[in-house]
Amino acid sequence: MYDPTRLAALVAVAEAGSITRAADRLGYTPPALSQQLTKLEREAGTALLVRHHRGARLTEAGEMLVARARRVLDELERARHELARLTGLSGGALRLGTFPTAGVHLLPPALSAFRRAHPDVLLSVADYDPPSGVTAVAAGEVDLALTHTYHPAEPVPVPSSVGLEPVLEEELVLVTAPGHALSSASSRLPLDHLAGQPLISMAPHHPARREVEALLAEAGASPALLVPTPGYAVVCALVSAGLGVAVVPEMVARTAVTPVGVRPLEGGRLRRTISVAHRAEEVAPAAEAFRALLRGAFGRAGRAAAP
Repeated sequence: MYDPTRLAALVAVAEAGSITRAADRLGYTPPALSQQLTKLEREAGTALLVRHHRGARLTEAGEMLVARARRVLDELERARHELARLTGLSGGALRLGTFPTAGVHLLPPALSAFRRAHPDVLLSVADYDPPSGVTAVAAGEVDLALTHTYHPAEPVPVPSSVGLEPVLEEELVLVTAPGHALSSASSRLPLDHLAGQPLISMAPHHPARREVEALLAEAGASPALLVPTPGYAVVCALVSAGLGVAVVPEMVARTAVTPVGVRPLEGGRLRRTISVAHRAEEVAPAAEAFRALLRGAFGRAGRAAAP
């Protein structure tokens, strides 16, 4: 039996024309999505995609499977909608909190799927810089909030009334200007190779990244430009312009608007975990349905991306 998540991935590639664009739409990293497609091809016993420099196209077998996958996925959506009406999701509201990266790359496809399954639920979205989304959940301002933690880092206290469910774990990677010597290879870069490199330093005194910045300093990276808060779009633009190198989450690097070189770091020690915060003792049907959707949409990708 084919995994519906992998079928949805194949349909997304067929519609987007490339694995990179499909991954952006679904909220995966391209390597994680490619891994899901490879598993689907193993299940099918034949090639479903032909990858080329401009993207990817379906084989004859892929065209046949996509046609049937669309019907299967449509039936699953109808079933979710009918079950929602039986379980009280024919109305009500869902208030969500998010932070910028998740709001741009993770939340839209998840909300789109939720809206298709539960069209009568009123949705609202608010921005919270982590960890303030956790506080907003505890205060009842929102039902759920996407938040993040970096590793290594000092543990952040979480109110006893709030639970954190990991959704996605990603490595931090090096970004450089296009053509930079450090990004010319695909192998993992030892941290000590950053010695003497001009680093665009992201909030060395900000609690979320303090330990990450300390490790980069120990490796010998030389702060050349300080961005007081981790505004990743700005950081990638500065890197692209040749003002220094930076270490950012892989999702940020792969979806940067400005061209950058990307290279993984040795050891996988630097990571970011994206979680959904929820009230631990309260079971609201809409919030529970959205958490289940997040698990289905990003859980496999999160485990695949983990070091």
